[in-house]
Amino acid sequence: MFEVDQFVADCRAAFAEDPTHKSVREVLARAVSDPVGVLKGLGEPKRAEIRTLFHSPSLTIINVVWAPMMTVMPHNHRMWAVIGIYSGREDNIFWRRVRETPNKIEAVSAKALCEGSAEPLGTDIIHSVLNPIDRLTGAIHIYGGDFFGAERSEWDSLTLLEHHSDGERTRRMFEEANARFEASKRVLGS
Repeated sequence: MFEVDQFVADCRAAFAEDPTHKSVREVLARAVSDPVGVLKGLGEPKRAEIRTLFHSPSLTIINVVWAPMMTVMPHNHRMWAVIGIYSGREDNIFWRRVRETPNKIEAVSAKALCEGSAEPLGTDIIHSVLNPIDRLTGAIHIYGGDFFGAERSEWDSLTLLEHHSDGERTRRMFEEANARFEASKRVLGS
């Protein structure tokens, strides 16, 4: 069964041996290959959230739960990341800067991550995320740096223009997604 403390220890040991994403991705891939075990270890997702499993200046491990139909605006991390899905699905749209207008982006590709996927994202990746299904999606995200302390950018969903990432705006977005999720459950329950 998946045990958070052992998983964190394994990730830290892999990172100590190889500070790229490669060894950490192997640890994450092994974990999400048993999604039932991860669900037992982390608990069944109940609401959209970001929960810290480990945080240091060089490595951050978080449990991310996306609400049904939740969309996260285009953003960057400025560090490598590895995303492992243990429940549901996460669709990523990948973006690049427009050469003539570098603070604007355009879509270039997309990839669906399903239960059992463990995918790396490079340090320069700009992506947006959508949970396209009608239930919660659970994922473990591992970052090669201080995810909470890094200066990052987001791009406006309408204009696709760059602005500074705002943690408070992100927290509100999760709470709004939870409110919509709770309201949909009440409607379906009546």
